[in-house]
Amino acid sequence: MRIRICAVGRLRAGPEKSLIDDYLMRFDRTGRALGLGPAEVVEVEDRKNAGMAAEAQLLRKVLPTGTVICTLDERGKLIDSPGFAERLAGWRDQGRGDLALIIGGADGIDPALRAEADFSLSFGKMVWPHMLVRVMLAEQLYRAATILSGSPYHRA
Repeated sequence: MRIRICAVGRLRAGPEKSLIDDYLMRFDRTGRALGLGPAEVVEVEDRKNAGMAAEAQLLRKVLPTGTVICTLDERGKLIDSPGFAERLAGWRDQGRGDLALIIGGADGIDPALRAEADFSLSFGKMVWPHMLVRVMLAEQLYRAATILSGSPYHRA
């Protein structure tokens, strides 16, 4: 199952980008044998500052047909890391070929796009900077792959 982190905004070189690249490389190595990956970051940018609806249109354009849509949203469901791993494995086992994990812009994700999502995930009731959400998501993808592979990386 191919995974796309679809995010509004551009991430410049720096510590966040280095962490994301590292975790996604680890995920690709661990997930390949599990039928997960590759993972990539796809960035869209609303250069006209037209708002959430325009961002949603840009995001829709980068979604493969039939993709599972998972939004990252403070109103989403709180699950633990093993639960996230199970959800990824479930989508994979259903034969879903693509998963899009969507991170919105500064104002969040357009309500219409949120309504189209198959699942909405929350990293807690606090609002996180979008660049840190990318890092946390990349790490959770790697953690999910290690959980599914039986690696001791995840300790609960």
